[in-house]
Amino acid sequence: MSKGPRSGLSAVSTALLAMSRHLEVRDVLKTIVASARELLDAQYAALGVPDDHGGFAQFVVDGVSDAQWKAIGPLPRQHGILAAMLHEARPERLADVRKDPRFEGWPSAHPDMSDFLGLPIRDGDEVMGALFLANKNCPKPEGGCGFTEDDEELLTILAQHAAIALTNARLYERSRELTIAEERSRLAHELHDAVSQKLFSLRLTAQAAAALVDRDPARAKGELQQVAALAAEAADELRAAVVELRPAALDEDGLVATLRTQIQVLDRAHSARVTFDSCGVRALPASQEEAMLRVAQEALHNALRHSGAARVDVTLERHGPGAVLRVIDDGSGFEPRATRRAGRHLGLVSMRDRTNGVGGTLTVESAPGKGTTIEMEVPSG
Repeated sequence: MSKGPRSGLSAVSTALLAMSRHLEVRDVLKTIVASARELLDAQYAALGVPDDHGGFAQFVVDGVSDAQWKAIGPLPRQHGILAAMLHEARPERLADVRKDPRFEGWPSAHPDMSDFLGLPIRDGDEVMGALFLANKNCPKPEGGCGFTEDDEELLTILAQHAAIALTNARLYERSRELTIAEERSRLAHELHDAVSQKLFSLRLTAQAAAALVDRDPARAKGELQQVAALAAEAADELRAAVVELRPAALDEDGLVATLRTQIQVLDRAHSARVTFDSCGVRALPASQEEAMLRVAQEALHNALRHSGAARVDVTLERHGPGAVLRVIDDGSGFEPRATRRAGRHLGLVSMRDRTNGVGGTLTVESAPGKGTTIEMEVPSG
């Protein structure tokens, strides 16, 4: 290695600490890749998490610009050296990956790579992913690989800890999803009991009022007043339940982290690519954060369930003292002027009510076949 034992140990320690700081899977993957590239002084690094269909559920790179990554195109399939690391579960150290008989080429926009070091990330018998580096930043021996046995040993240690960090992140996300599901179930049960009782009483009282209208108008009037009182109580129960349904994650983590986590889950659960990006957003009042989260959830639901979108991009940006949320999809779109019917179907009325309730503005841009952009702006933070 180019670094001495002391500096190497310090670098490993820094990398392991960085991995342990993150709880979301995507953040852990990015940290592993960046740490591996810096630790071994390589030009490129990547980590692929396989799916069950011959491709990759996630593929994270470091050392490749956003423009390069976009030009490369779709995620790679499990083939060539990548497949060997996943299926044979052994390290690969090559002087020139392009000369290996298993090499199957790459897209024209792909960076040129020569010496190569890769190995699987394993949790027991399960291969969780493949981690690889290319183009060691050092003089190469004639016909040899820049990556050494020491580099391979160091990357093996990193991969072992990466497996632990990745497992912990997965468990954390699953526990949060279970907690949310259990909380929703509890609230649904309480809501059903409380409101059902009120509605049952309301129905009986209304029936009694209807029976008394002709023969005893005075008593009927009293029963109708009781109906109004019961309806008000039912509305109060509903309002209390809605307040309690405010996501716990929003209170604990804030809007940015909550949106990022939920969008990562949606990205894994749907065939469409779902992304999230934020820039300079400060903490907002609780009512505004909740409204923005609900509008984002409604817009995402529409895009993923109704529009047939292949890609949905969510951004949250600072705008003066406030913030702007955008949800952009490339789906089928619709005619916004047909608000009476489409508004109810797509939840636009609810989104506008939530936005107006916190002093914000909602803009909807769409056209048949042109996708949809939902923009929500809140004025102050």
